[in-house]
Amino acid sequence: MSLGAQGGDPLASLLFVSMSQDCTSMAVGTQHGYKLYSTQNPDLLDQVYSFDGCDVRIVERLGSSSLVAMVSLSQPRKLKVCHFKKGTQICNYSYPHSILSVRMSREHIIVILEEGIYLHSSATMKIVHTIRETPRNPLGLCAICHSKETKYIAYPGDENKGDVLIFDTCNLACSLIIPAHNSPLAALAFSADGRQLATASSKGTVIRIWSIPEGTRLTEFRRGLRRPVTIYSLSFSSDGLYLASSSNTETVHIFKLDQPQEDRSATGGDAGRKSEGAAAAAAAGGSSPAGTPTSATKADGQQQGWMSYLGSFVAAPLKALPQQVTETLSEKRAFAVVKLPTPDQRTVCCVGYPDGKSLPRVMVACTDGHLYTYTINPQEGGECSLYKQHSLLPTASSHKEPTQEEMASTPVGGLANLSPRGGHGFDSLTADSNSSSVCVLSDDESAPASARLTPTHTVSLDADVP
Repeated sequence: MSLGAQGGDPLASLLFVSMSQDCTSMAVGTQHGYKLYSTQNPDLLDQVYSFDGCDVRIVERLGSSSLVAMVSLSQPRKLKVCHFKKGTQICNYSYPHSILSVRMSREHIIVILEEGIYLHSSATMKIVHTIRETPRNPLGLCAICHSKETKYIAYPGDENKGDVLIFDTCNLACSLIIPAHNSPLAALAFSADGRQLATASSKGTVIRIWSIPEGTRLTEFRRGLRRPVTIYSLSFSSDGLYLASSSNTETVHIFKLDQPQEDRSATGGDAGRKSEGAAAAAAAGGSSPAGTPTSATKADGQQQGWMSYLGSFVAAPLKALPQQVTETLSEKRAFAVVKLPTPDQRTVCCVGYPDGKSLPRVMVACTDGHLYTYTINPQEGGECSLYKQHSLLPTASSHKEPTQEEMASTPVGGLANLSPRGGHGFDSLTADSNSSSVCVLSDDESAPASARLTPTHTVSLDADVP
């Protein structure tokens, strides 16, 4: 998301930070270029690539691939898609108005303007569909589903209230409108499997989870009661067990979602995580034959019976209360919280298992130029402990302007040539300065689809999108 740091040293201001949903990679845009990081090792912020040369206000990386989409602050209407490992540019499009955000999947590159959305094919980079005259979307809100089974994007359906429009990118048609909030939307996020959508409004007090594609409300989380806040980001963990929310306060909320025990075992098995039910059974003294209750099970059953009996007395008076009051009392609270050192910052967060181990972690990037990593206690929740802190801003000694020789050797895409760290590249890149077009050639059959363009494929660089 755009961090939009204002004021301060222009040599050390963050413009943009985006994180992958699985917390394994991050892209950072600054006044002087962009950097790509691997965050799989929470002890080390591993810089994968760095480019200095222009102010980058948007930079999105397609997963862990070498494809990067970028928009500069000085040319907000232009989108460049590049192959950073080879330092080559694939295409360059201009749009009628400023680009507010970009989303990427293996099938599509989504370009969001204030009143329009353009869908490009990731294979050919051509525009496959245009959603014209969308409701005014000044924040450039758009969530994209990365699941192999479901192909949706979500964006605001009304500028005055919190309607969400679900667009099917396979059938290129609107499939659902969800009346999510009474106030305009502030944040959207799909779960990794695409079956849930989290929404938050400009009031920032309630976060709702919706089932996709049915559009039914699954649950509701209460972020706070005291005052409205501005929610900057929402992020599901890759296993769908946690949802993180960051705002303009110093508190990041982590909510725990209801999930069947068998689903937790399946999603957590790859990372070596046991379900909480299995861990509790092991701590209680081992397993017992199927259908044979243990003493712990009997005790739990008796306790649940008493709680159910007492709960009936508590629930009866609630029915007489106004609906708004009962809804507030029934809303779930945060399972865990993160306390940032400084309030009133723009933030972006993600929650997951970046190192593939059992402990979930929360990563928060702030406009103070730092990436904070916190550890969640999966059993107790509560306040998370700070695990690591990394600086995202270049130091005065590390930043230097490119020399004339470096500028002369920079290819048409505006990327410096690098020795590739693995992956695929292009065999040739030809550009005609008179016709403002570029032709990308590759005979590598194992290269990504977007790199296997035919020799006759030409992409307009500066012509307006039709």
